Order: sequence, then structure tokens, then C-alpha cells
Amino acid sequence: MSTANTDGRLQRPDLSVEENGYLMMLGERIRELRARRGMTRKILARQSGVSERYLAQLETGHGNISIILLRQIAHGLGLPIVDLVREEAEQPAELAQLIQYLNRLPPTALTRARQLLEAEVASAGEASRRQRIALIGLRGAGKTTLGTMLSEHLGVPFIELAKRIEQDAGAELSEIFSLYGQAAYRRYERRSLEAIVENNPRFVIVPGGSIVSESATFDLLLSSCFTIWLKASPEEHMSRVVAQGDYRPIKDSREAMDDLKRILAGRIAMYDRADAIVDTSGKTVDESFAEMLEVLRG
Repeated sequence: MSTANTDGRLQRPDLSVEENGYLMMLGERIRELRARRGMTRKILARQSGVSERYLAQLETGHGNISIILLRQIAHGLGLPIVDLVREEAEQPAELAQLIQYLNRLPPTALTRARQLLEAEVASAGEASRRQRIALIGLRGAGKTTLGTMLSEHLGVPFIELAKRIEQDAGAELSEIFSLYGQAAYRRYERRSLEAIVENNPRFVIVPGGSIVSESATFDLLLSSCFTIWLKASPEEHMSRVVAQGDYRPIKDSREAMDDLKRILAGRIAMYDRADAIVDTSGKTVDESFAEMLEVLRG
């Protein structure tokens, strides 16, 4: 049986207040990460092999007790739990020290530290970076239309990252997800982007809208390309997707709009890291294209 805390949410009586708070934080973080990736609970259940029922429990702060035990082991080792469950090899000592230093900084100082680091890294290859243009944003922002126009204007290749991933994997995206899961897709996404950057000095590229939620891959895009966020209101995103012939969003328009707003809200901070922003809301394609050219001249 669960009891309610001061804000009305249920708590597990077998755990301390602090442990219940941790489970609530974990659940909220999973919901936020799921929203950033544009995944419903049903999709995450299918990709992870974890039942929707358990995901619902986890997202509402009722995770399995083993999570708490794993956290206690991490604390006993003097490590954050993320280091204990990390799948990749142990971090280089320099990176670990840098992370520890950044963790001690207040949010305002973190922002400044990121800006300084990005400026330092970018300055070395700024000239070549501006020869590679990346257009980011949610579906319906106009990335393919404006990207095609820009590549023709500049006389450079136009690359849709999704199509390159399919070529490299030898399978359609739907097959990659259904057969191998999202983790495999993210690996293909990173490898394909690395190959494109290494073998093409000039191009216009359009990645998937969720690339911003994969920090390492998005950092590669930012450091290799001059990145423009094609911004639009949720209503315009929705109407453009429907205009492209996809009527799925209007089958349950209210829920679809709520999901779209949640996804956009979860990604704004990442999209905002782009070098420039072109707001396409209420503008014709020619008007948006002219603004994008002005940004590139600057």
C-alpha cells in the first residue's frame, strides 16, 4: 500500500522520504527523455522489452526496489550511479576530471564554460565548418524544402541523414527500429554522420529532429557544421505534416498536439544551441529562404 506525500503523490511506505524522492526524480527524468525522443510509452515498451505497466509505475515514482539497491552500491563505492551502469568503456581521466569540475559550477557559470569551450574548439575549424550547413528542427519545419533550395543555390550536395543511414544499414528505418531497436539506430546515425563529415568538405545536411537528444552525435554536428534551427509553432508543424499527406496526427488531434508541444518544449534548449535561428512561422518558403541566406552572409 502507498501513502500520499504533501503534494498528493503516492509514496512507497517501505522506503524513506529521500528514497521516494529519488524514484520520483527518476520517473520524471525518464518521461522527459522519452518526450525529447518523441517516443510514446508504447514505443518505448516495444523498443526496450519492458512492459508498459512497469514503465507507468517507473514514471510515477514506483520503480523496482533493485534501483534503490543499485544506487546504494554506487554510493558505497563513492561513485554516481551513472558511472556504475555505464555501458561504454571507462572515461579517460581528463574527461572525468573535467566533468567533476563542471559539476561544481553554478548554472550561470556552466553556460559560460560551455560557450568558451565551444568557441575554442570551433575557432580552429570555423572556415571549413561554414562550408557544411545543417538544418535542424522538428518535422514540418521546412528542412527538406529549404535544404534542397539551399544546396542548389550553393552548388553543393544535399544529404538527408535518414536516407544515408538506410544505405549504410541496408534496411529501411522502420526495419532498423523493429529488428534492432533505437540503440542500433543511434549507432548507425553516429557512424553515418562521421562518414559524411569525413568524406564531404561541402554539403547541406538534414538530420532527424531527434538528433539533438543524442548528445555525442549532436555535439559532432555542432562542431562540424554551421547549424540553423528552422523554428515554427506547434500548430504550423502539425498543419505542414498533414499537408504532406500524413493524416495520423489528426486522428487524435488533441493528444497529438499535446505530444508535439511536449517534444518541442523538451528540445528547445538543445535546438537553441544552433549557430542561428530562422523562424518560418507565418512565412512563405521564399521569405524563409531569403532570411536563411541573410543569416549565412552574416
